[in-house]
Amino acid sequence: MKKIALLGATGSVGSSVLAVIRDNPGRFAVAGLSARHGGPELAALCREFPEALVAVGDADGAEALRDTLGSGRRLLCGSGAGERLVEEIDADICVAAVSGTAGLGMAFAAARRGMRILLANKEVLVSAGRLFLGAARAGGAEIIPLDSEHSALFQCLEGRAPETVEKLILTASGGPFRDWSAERMALAKPEDALRHPVWKMGPKITIDCATMANKALEVIEASHLFGISIDRIEVLVHRESLIHGLVEFTDGTILAHMGPADMRFPAGFGLFYPERGKKPLRRLDLAGIGQLNFENPPFDRFPLLRLGIEAGKRGERAAAAFNAANETAVELFLAGRIGFAVMAKAVAAAVAAAGTGVFSSLDEVEAAHEKARERAGAGWR
Repeated sequence: MKKIALLGATGSVGSSVLAVIRDNPGRFAVAGLSARHGGPELAALCREFPEALVAVGDADGAEALRDTLGSGRRLLCGSGAGERLVEEIDADICVAAVSGTAGLGMAFAAARRGMRILLANKEVLVSAGRLFLGAARAGGAEIIPLDSEHSALFQCLEGRAPETVEKLILTASGGPFRDWSAERMALAKPEDALRHPVWKMGPKITIDCATMANKALEVIEASHLFGISIDRIEVLVHRESLIHGLVEFTDGTILAHMGPADMRFPAGFGLFYPERGKKPLRRLDLAGIGQLNFENPPFDRFPLLRLGIEAGKRGERAAAAFNAANETAVELFLAGRIGFAVMAKAVAAAVAAAGTGVFSSLDEVEAAHEKARERAGAGWR
């Protein structure tokens, strides 16, 4: 039985991982749970998994959770609680599904401990990919991507020599505004941007899909994961969201990964790897699908897509600035403080001010994040 540490247990990815665990009794044991807040959802998970060590980032939330569960349950709380959980826990697999830069320290802790890491936090690789991969190598950790697109590429590449790869292709649904004009998008409200046509996810990643910043982050992530330069990674809009990634080889052959748009599929692949699960959620009806469509992304209407890819090409400091500034821009937009089109302006200000060179430590990455957030907060004015 594999023991699982689930970081980001109450998020959309965490929920998909838990669904797979519940559907396969006797195969997995939840040894640890972490969440930013200690609300009713986490309390229910604590009751469901009474043996799990629990970490809550919000100290007040932890106190409320302790009142709910009683004094007998040990809770780690406050800043660094998730990292302490990873350092203490006896687990085979760490699911890194904390949204945003908040998950960096936890992912590094899992890398140092040599765990198998199911990585759903793309920000770890975008902001600190070289350092994180180095920590994973030093600790003997194994990284299995949990994003649907990177899981698809991982499966297409498995067992293939790197020198046979010509390029990687990431697909995008295009988000809720794929048919909107730039003028109409500029007037979009948060409730418009949160209506994703395919996936049901948390608010931050859903807004990233609406701006297509998410796809820029995925390009940078793929470059680190698979050792392929950003110049050899492309994005295609694929409205059906059934093909999640494609690999073109040097002989012109293209392998594509196809499956339903459901995060339980990549979650199951990662949990069972290198085996395959035996209980399909559902199967595709290819005849019923009829046709698949692809188109080039409209960079002119989605400036954050171009800006993020260019930041990735500039180097890790620009990529980290893009990542952190984008988080701030999304927060401002969701709070109603800036318009949809202004997000790109805020992020561009931070990326333009980012320095060059490489990071020598995670502390440097986090300091760069703070500067980028400050610049993004002022750059839209």
